[in-house]
Amino acid sequence: MREYEVRAGASDQVLAREDQLAWRLAEVASPRAPLDDDVRDMVVNRVIDDAAVATASLARPPVAAARDQARRHPARPGATVVGLDPDERVSPEWAAWANAVAVRELDFHDTFLAAEYAHPGDAIAPLVAVAQHVGGAVDGDRLVRAIANAYEVQISLARAISLHAHAIDHVAHLAPAIAVGLGTLLDLPTPVVFQAVNQSVHVTTATRQSRKGTISTWKAYAPAFAAKAAIEAVDRAMRGETAPEPIYEGADAVIARLLDGPGAGYHVTLVGPDEPRRAILDSFTKEHSAEYQAQAWIDLARRLRAADPRLATGVGVAEIVLHTSHHTHAVIGSGSGDPQKYDPAATRETLDHSLPYILAVALQDGAWHHERSYAPTRAARPDTVALWRSIRTLEDPEWTARYHDPDPTRRAYGGRAEILFTDGTRREATVVVPDAHPAGERPFGRAQYVAKFRQLTEGVLAPAEVERFLDLAARLPELLSGDLAGLTVTSEVARPILTTGLL
Repeated sequence: MREYEVRAGASDQVLAREDQLAWRLAEVASPRAPLDDDVRDMVVNRVIDDAAVATASLARPPVAAARDQARRHPARPGATVVGLDPDERVSPEWAAWANAVAVRELDFHDTFLAAEYAHPGDAIAPLVAVAQHVGGAVDGDRLVRAIANAYEVQISLARAISLHAHAIDHVAHLAPAIAVGLGTLLDLPTPVVFQAVNQSVHVTTATRQSRKGTISTWKAYAPAFAAKAAIEAVDRAMRGETAPEPIYEGADAVIARLLDGPGAGYHVTLVGPDEPRRAILDSFTKEHSAEYQAQAWIDLARRLRAADPRLATGVGVAEIVLHTSHHTHAVIGSGSGDPQKYDPAATRETLDHSLPYILAVALQDGAWHHERSYAPTRAARPDTVALWRSIRTLEDPEWTARYHDPDPTRRAYGGRAEILFTDGTRREATVVVPDAHPAGERPFGRAQYVAKFRQLTEGVLAPAEVERFLDLAARLPELLSGDLAGLTVTSEVARPILTTGLL
């Protein structure tokens, strides 16, 4: 691993391209770096995971709208759109748009948490779309390598550079990761990938309002926009066009104007050209359809409910205080300052970023469901609202330190629950990581990813389609170029065509 200092400079400072962060990111794109078998297996797991959550969201309005937009851009060879017949092809950037919205809509796929938040699995849909479109030398092995390199870039950036501290949305780290993955996929020269990284960062650095207050359907579209922009940036760079540079270090660039300011710097550690790509193994998927920092609390709620029946109704509960990390408190807790997180009429997107709501429902139901747990009638139940509004979070320095612990075996994404009852009794319980986390009680392996796929596609896909996809995905590293078109699913749910819209 190589550590680089990245620092904002003055206008009269000339920084060689080879010394810029964008160039060093571009160097990660090598398609010939070693790849271990456990990494290949995890790439397959994440492809299955993305397909599962995308399928489960096919009938949701934001996904239907994105799919309809994509259908207005037919192309040959083109790429497939999840849910549609694989013979219906659209341009790869629009396929990436539709498929990435489907993946993100339920907030149910993988995550990485460090200085910045990330859903590195957002890179898979655009890479598959381009692989399907270009064919030729791009086979399953090359696609696996592209996905692994995209994970390397986004996770490395998320470890080092906090975007949310400056109210910048995390997809600003996703776009360069996709550009690098496309560089791997297409075996592009470093100068070309460098230009694509510059442009993709430049056009996807947006405010974090998309995840603040009343959260809109754009939450699912933001990664899709980054994916589409990255594909277009690579296309432009392949035509010999240039982009703003230095995009990170320049006097009016990202660090100086949007992050820590003039003269500020970061230390970014990147994998060397010939080192194995293993960052994907540091990320983790979700068992529940909610923001990752709520996962452990859902698991704890199930255990608490079983231990104390009063929690199933909320009757007799005076207050519940969750002592947790700064990130959890400030993003999905009462430390966010968002009154919408306690509003029964809030959007689904807001509720899946409200730990008080999630805990209340999980305590009462003893389970979590990607649709039923967010239903408006469920959120409006008076007993739920009363329990919900008795819950608050507090930042605890100990849990913040454990959230950022350099030792992954000690890193924590939970906290301590303190429950006060109206009769004066108390109950305390602690949860460190979700059950499905690699260090949890029931870590996810291939069997769990497959089970999640079967569960989420039940009633949406025909049984034969379920088996076809799972068989193909399991053989991803050995697939030939012509097989990649099968990395999609077809469902009657996706057949209707919308008639509204401008284009």
